[in-house]
Amino acid sequence: MSLFVLWEYPACLADELSPEMSRWGDRYTKDILPIIQSRCIECHSGKDADGEFDLSRFSSGDIAAKAGDIWERVARRIRQNEMPPQGSPGLNDPQKGAFNGWLDSRPDQDLCNQLASDETQAWYRGHVMSRRLTRTEYRNAIEDLVGLKLEPHELPPSDGAGGEGFDTVGDALFTSPIHMEAYLTVADRIIETALPDAYDAASSDINAARDSILTGIPVTHDPKRVEDNRKAAQQCIERFAKRAWRRPVTDEEVDRLLSIYDAALGRGYVFLAALREPLKAVLVSPHFLFVVESEPAGGGVQRITSYQLATRLALLIWSSIPDARLLELAEQEKLFEETVLRQEVRRMLADPKAVALGENFGLQWLGLREFGNGPRPDSEVFPLFNDALAADMREEAILTVANVFREDEPLTRLIDAQYIYANDRLASYYGLEIEEGADWQRVELPNRQRGGVMTMASVLTTASYPRRTSPVLRGRWILEEVLGSRVPPPPPNVPALEESHESGKNLTLRERLEVHRQKAECASCHNRMDPLGFGLENFDGIGRWRESDNGQPIDSEGKLPSGDQFSGPEELKTVILKRSGEFQKHFVRKLIGFAYGRKLNKFDNCVVDQCMKRLKESDLKAAVLIEEIALSYPFQHRYFKSE
Repeated sequence: MSLFVLWEYPACLADELSPEMSRWGDRYTKDILPIIQSRCIECHSGKDADGEFDLSRFSSGDIAAKAGDIWERVARRIRQNEMPPQGSPGLNDPQKGAFNGWLDSRPDQDLCNQLASDETQAWYRGHVMSRRLTRTEYRNAIEDLVGLKLEPHELPPSDGAGGEGFDTVGDALFTSPIHMEAYLTVADRIIETALPDAYDAASSDINAARDSILTGIPVTHDPKRVEDNRKAAQQCIERFAKRAWRRPVTDEEVDRLLSIYDAALGRGYVFLAALREPLKAVLVSPHFLFVVESEPAGGGVQRITSYQLATRLALLIWSSIPDARLLELAEQEKLFEETVLRQEVRRMLADPKAVALGENFGLQWLGLREFGNGPRPDSEVFPLFNDALAADMREEAILTVANVFREDEPLTRLIDAQYIYANDRLASYYGLEIEEGADWQRVELPNRQRGGVMTMASVLTTASYPRRTSPVLRGRWILEEVLGSRVPPPPPNVPALEESHESGKNLTLRERLEVHRQKAECASCHNRMDPLGFGLENFDGIGRWRESDNGQPIDSEGKLPSGDQFSGPEELKTVILKRSGEFQKHFVRKLIGFAYGRKLNKFDNCVVDQCMKRLKESDLKAAVLIEEIALSYPFQHRYFKSE
């Protein structure tokens, strides 16, 4: 398979080039086009071009300049010595220097303080549409607002993914009758539970929830003091709605909610029973269920309000609603001050609720959101795998990602760390000794066989087949999820990896893959994937360490097209760290896509570059990424359609 894929570039890029871009295109014609014609056209030309990437289309400097983003992928392959492929005439040093020099000289585009406009909407979806809360955000918001946890069966259906691969994208968040039924059921159950008629008979959790809702409300419970009770109800409703809706509540909105209270009294309800009704209405209102960013007059690109910024911050870090502190700063219009915003980010990361970064962002980035609920390892081959172990594996992934931010660790700890997070059961599974009955904690490691996301049991299990490991799946996972390198699907009519034997000889898995890589249509991708996967062969199909398989010693050696050689997970991680820049940029793009709730495009390159710059300045400490995203122009602005 080819390393390239066809990119469709927007029709609006056919506009006239700036003088700087024209000169950049002229350099292509003079210095780069001859290289492409002598080294690339033979394979990448016409409708049958390898990977459907037709380089013959870029026959002039103007055309090449208008497709500038494409060349970054080409450059990556050249810089890693992956193109031209083995067996083809390679590029000499002057040719590589010419190509890299041309690409690096591309004129900067002043896109740092821009979003999509009416003129660019035809091709760039830089605006963020209003969306409902995701399943995770809804669960956390209910818990933070009322103080009671939802049962798994009460939650609405899981959400699909879009944009950069996350469920925070508005056009992937459909609202169905099943969602509405779940919202109505939860609102009824959670408010009835939190405000029982009998205070002393309830559990401590329920009493705490009740006190939280009614704190400071002078409730008399005397049916004769109707006006005092109504004032108390108004105060309670207004405070509850402000927190749930993430903004001040208008007098008209309070009056409508109070009318529900009045109607309940008219039906003979006592005070608490009547109060429960408007609070339920708050929880089924679109103002709670949806991330509403009302469109201002005039449309176009405008700054969001301070309350909307507080909501975006809370959804990013906590996957929940703002707390009282955030709403207070929003009311004071202080959140847009850089110093205040940076302080709030650090405060929020220190809060236990920031574990949501691991659960919501982390699991989706790692492809583990449905871990434990989908296909499972074969119980005959792996009888040890069960629901409790799967839950531990999932929790390890959550804590590994979340605590890199919460502890402000270098981002590279996600690749290679001298510790893991484990409870006593998972530690024992990994062959580590900690105190019996110990809860989740950071456990130091005696070596680097584990540590980092690539060696977590959840990842190793996901990237395996039900009955055996898969170097192909594991290698592909590393390329795509860690290094951000797209692996195209296999071409049509390519046979699957042979499971049988050839020429009367039983072949090992490695030998079968070697045969597979001899096919030209398979080699270019498998030469990149398989060696990475072999570096993890010391881990079985559910992530346990092993020295042999079926009586044969494990062969964990790998050699990449770049010439890098390694053996085992420790050396593999060293090789991946040599490509740390690729990992950092991919991770930054994923985090920004999660925060913005949309697919990224060239308008976001400045944010990516700023995050990379701050990472370098701060010794790769992860927390600065949240700060830079929160301060970025796209995070604090939005495109609104003109009326």
